[in-house]
Amino acid sequence: MYEQGSAAGNGAPTPPAGATIWITGLPAAGKSTLARAVVARALESGTAAYALDGDVLRAGLNSDLGFSHDDRAENIRRVGHVARVLADAGVLAVAAVISPFAYGRALARAAHERAGIPFLEVWVDTPLAVCEQRDPKGLYAAARRGEIERLTGVSDPYEPPADPDVRVTPGPVEEAAERVLTALHRVWNPAAGAGFTRSLT
Repeated sequence: MYEQGSAAGNGAPTPPAGATIWITGLPAAGKSTLARAVVARALESGTAAYALDGDVLRAGLNSDLGFSHDDRAENIRRVGHVARVLADAGVLAVAAVISPFAYGRALARAAHERAGIPFLEVWVDTPLAVCEQRDPKGLYAAARRGEIERLTGVSDPYEPPADPDVRVTPGPVEEAAERVLTALHRVWNPAAGAGFTRSLT
């Protein structure tokens, strides 16, 4: 538990809290593209920021996980934890992950709220037909041929956010990034952080 004015009770000042932007959507919806644009704009303004890309994390930290319901839940739990740790250190963590289930996203938000760290849920609402048309990795085509057993949006469900903080539809990514950061700054001041009493328990 962090005490006010100290880090882990050792007398050092607690750094201002960062925040987490959680970008969810179907495969090929444009989550990673938006995350990179948000991070670029944040860095240009002098805010420390880092993109947590779901595909990158699955190749490393989460390489032991498959795509069963339980493994998907554990994947989101780990991403949420990493984002929270980064944000606790004062970084703007921008997670771009499919996170298909509302329950997993709610748990990630709750973990941030318990730690006093702002959490912004962004839904990239790109229609399935558009995602399939893009299909940069050929996942949809493979799923339609029966070569991929569980693909979100085709053979696995995606639960859209009922009340996202920001809903993004296809359009210029820079405009979307600006909307996301504007919404974030309503609940988070990068200079001030979210406060001093925070918990990593």
